[in-house]
Amino acid sequence: MERGSRESFTHMGTLGIEEECFVVDEDGRPTSGTDELVYEYDPPEILEGRLDHELFKFVIETQTPLIEDPADARDALLAVRRALVDHAHAHGYDIAAAGLHPLAKWRELEHAEKPRYQAQLDRIQYPQHRNTTAGVHVHVGVDDADKAVWIANELRWFVPIMLALSANSPFWDGFDTGLQSARAKIFEALPNTGMPTHFADFEAFDRFERVMLETESINDRGELWYDVRPHTAHGTVEIRTPDSQADSNIVLAFVEYAHALVEALAEEYEDGASGHRHRRELLDENKWRAIRYGQDASFIDRDLDDTVDLGELVDRECERLGIDGIKRIYERESGAERQRRLFEEEGPDALCESLLLDTE
Repeated sequence: MERGSRESFTHMGTLGIEEECFVVDEDGRPTSGTDELVYEYDPPEILEGRLDHELFKFVIETQTPLIEDPADARDALLAVRRALVDHAHAHGYDIAAAGLHPLAKWRELEHAEKPRYQAQLDRIQYPQHRNTTAGVHVHVGVDDADKAVWIANELRWFVPIMLALSANSPFWDGFDTGLQSARAKIFEALPNTGMPTHFADFEAFDRFERVMLETESINDRGELWYDVRPHTAHGTVEIRTPDSQADSNIVLAFVEYAHALVEALAEEYEDGASGHRHRRELLDENKWRAIRYGQDASFIDRDLDDTVDLGELVDRECERLGIDGIKRIYERESGAERQRRLFEEEGPDALCESLLLDTE
C-alpha cells in the first residue's frame, strides 16, 4: 500500500500545475471518447509521464514539470499546453477547457478503461458515472510536514475566493444550472470531497490517511479529493478548487495567488501564529456562495462575525500579498457570464470555440 511520509516535505515554494481539459473535435464539440492521445501515440517529450485520462476518455490531464522558480510558471504552463494542443491536432482533435463542457452529456461519453477508474465506478456508482468535471490543481512546496498541515487548515477559508473567481461552469449535461460553478457541486457528490475538516498536525492527517487506506474506504491516497490537502508524496500543499480555464492568464493568476498565500501563511506559522479552527459548516457556506453567485458573492469574513464582498476581498488580498492577477480576473467578465452571453447571443458554435485552449 503506497504511502507518503513526513520526509516528503523538503522544499519551500516550488510549484506544480495540473490541468484537466477536454478532448474535442475540430468544431470544439465533445468527443464520446478516445484512447489515442494517451495510449496509442507517443506524446511530445515534455508530456511523457505527465499525460493521462481522467474518469472519462474525453477528459485529459497534464502536469507541468517541477517549477523551482515561480517566475518560470508561465513558460512551463504554456510549454505543456502547446505540446498538448499540437499532439491533439496531429491526430485530428482539439483541446478545450472549462469546469464542465457545456454540451457534454455524460450518458453519451465513454469511461476510461484504466483499472483505477473502473474500481471507482464500481464503488461509487451514479455520482462517479456522471462526473464530467475538470479542474485546476496547484501544488506549492512546503518544507515541513506540520507546517503543511497548518497551512492547509488556514487555506480552507481562502479557497472559496478562488472558486468564485474561477467559476466557469454554468451549463451541465446541456442545460443551464443557475449556478456559476456547477462543477464544484457535481464533484461534491463524490465521497471525500469538498471542504476538509481541521487537522491538529501531520500525525493526525497521516493517521486519517492511513485509516482510509486500511479500511479500504479509498484505494489510494489520491482518492482524498478535498478542495485543499497536504500531498504526502509530493511534499506540497495542493489547492484543487478552481474550475479549468481556456485562458492561461487566469490559471497563472491562481498560481500567483496560491504561491503568495502559502508563503505568507508559512511566515505566520514560523512566527508562532495560533491559526483558526474554523467550523467546516461555515466554510461550506462560503463555498456555496461561490458556487451560486461567483463574482457577485459575499463571504462570511475570516473572524466569522460579518460579511465581505468578493471585490473588497480581492483588493485586500492584492495589497496584502503584493499580487495583481486576481484583480484582473475580477475586473473582467466572469467565465460563467461569458458562457451564458455567448450561448444566448451567438449560439453553441461560438460558445464551443471560446473554450479552446489558449497557448500564447
